[in-house]
Amino acid sequence: MRTTWNGSLSFGLVSIPVGLAPATKPAARQSDVSFRLLHRECLTPIKQKRWCPKHDREVGPDELVRGWEASKGQFVIVEDEELEALERHDDSRSIEISRFVPVDEVDPIWLDRTYFLVPGQAAAQRRPYKLLLEAMRSSGTGAVGRFVRSGRESLCLVRARGEGLVLETLYLAEDVYSQAEIDEAMEATDVKEAELGLAQQLVDGLTRPFDPDELASDYRRDLRALLEAKFRGEEIVQPEPEPA
Repeated sequence: MRTTWNGSLSFGLVSIPVGLAPATKPAARQSDVSFRLLHRECLTPIKQKRWCPKHDREVGPDELVRGWEASKGQFVIVEDEELEALERHDDSRSIEISRFVPVDEVDPIWLDRTYFLVPGQAAAQRRPYKLLLEAMRSSGTGAVGRFVRSGRESLCLVRARGEGLVLETLYLAEDVYSQAEIDEAMEATDVKEAELGLAQQLVDGLTRPFDPDELASDYRRDLRALLEAKFRGEEIVQPEPEPA
């Protein structure tokens, strides 16, 4: 398995060599088909230009600078060197575990992206990996920590999955909206016992084991079929709309 980051998983005096490998494909957050904008007349890809409306001309890369809009029309200039100075504060290449928590207490809303934690190739490196895996699985815990990759710090949760460990990057507390408004509305809403029983029957009637093979997109399938047919020069016939 190809890794995109290599380092160690560290807590206390323990250091376990690991690598990070993406658990999802690059197209997982979007359709696996990407489009480019073309000029309809000649089918030439359109180029995007950086344009300054004040000087009414195109701006070159050496004329650009980053700016944070503090208020309407007022910007704070930030140089690349200033950002790089912040990003280079840690190059330890270590996932530092700060604590272990009951993994079922971590709501999925905090989880961002998933990576496989790949063990070292040597048998001596895999033994501590296996010990940590078994200890976390038997105790039902996950490890909360942080690491630096490409100069950027990320918070993470390490948990057991099957016969391996996975790392989930975490959102910050300030990145997740509060649902207090929804909770307050639901606390003030009453339901009758008969209504609850009927709702439970509907849920039970559609309950079956989770099968990841069923997670397929009709849109992706139909889009691929459309593009392949157009590439072969076939005539595209729009399907009749289904009656309501």
